Amino acid sequence: GDYAYVGIGLRVEVLDVTDLKNPKQVGSTGMLDGFITDITIAGSYAYVTIGGVGLWVVDISDPVHLNKVGFLRTPGYAESVDVTGNYAYVAAGGAGLRVIDISDKVHPKEIGIVYTGGYTFDVKVVGNLAYVAGAGAGLRIVDISDPAHPTEVGEYDTPGYAYGVAVVGSIAYVADGWKGLRVIDVFDPTQPKEIGAVETPVQAFGVVLLGTIAYVADASSGLRVVDVSDPNKPTELGLYEVSGGHVRHVAVDGTTAYVVDRNLGLRVVDVSDPKTLTQIGFYGPMGSVEAVAVLGDYAYVAAGSSLR
Repeated sequence: GDYAYVGIGLRVEVLDVTDLKNPKQVGSTGMLDGFITDITIAGSYAYVTIGGVGLWVVDISDPVHLNKVGFLRTPGYAESVDVTGNYAYVAAGGAGLRVIDISDKVHPKEIGIVYTGGYTFDVKVVGNLAYVAGAGAGLRIVDISDPAHPTEVGEYDTPGYAYGVAVVGSIAYVADGWKGLRVIDVFDPTQPKEIGAVETPVQAFGVVLLGTIAYVADASSGLRVVDVSDPNKPTELGLYEVSGGHVRHVAVDGTTAYVVDRNLGLRVVDVSDPKTLTQIGFYGPMGSVEAVAVLGDYAYVAAGSSLR
């Protein structure tokens, strides 16, 4: 809708993006108990993974007044979360894929676990299958038809380091680190096979799909736009370069991309023409922190181009 939910250090901030040129903060969770790694929204709740801590459930029915309603400590390092129905699936780093029953938002509870090969960075759920980006172990596919007993059914060892995954139909798209974007046919989940690839200049960390376009977060080379209308021959169409930035995540809504630059902030990019991407807005809560002084109840922080 009209809001972006952004993980900024220890808090989730809600930005009103009705004016794309000037996003403004309207709400916040306040400080949580660790660094935010991912946010997934389902209905009127946001599910927030907190690094080495676990999963927070946040009521966002009133974006101006967020309400933390439930929490579950998870083992490992909670990297990302996907939600379907009454279950949240947490990619918990070295602790595998954790299945959380969220039917009671106040008291989420773990009901299932599967250890996939490698370190679990990302998870996307489609139907009865969970697709896991497993770092050096590549793409892992897990049958979750019985959420209490998830079972790995297939794997494809990508040539790089799988950080992110998106799935559309019978095709999985893997952000494979130094090996760019890999396109995997998962029609038979027990025998996934690579059918296409496009290498990106730096390090592909994340990928999202909108129609036949893949948007790849590629660290210091920015946002890469790839035509996947023919999955066998993905072709780069355009790019949005960053200077001094480090792009790790992207969300796309219609003709607007929200690009998370870990170094500088949130960039709002017009992607209506995939060949010519243009920044139209920016929200930079802090740049690189250079100095701090404290007096009484206040800390004065020199942070890049902004003073807070």
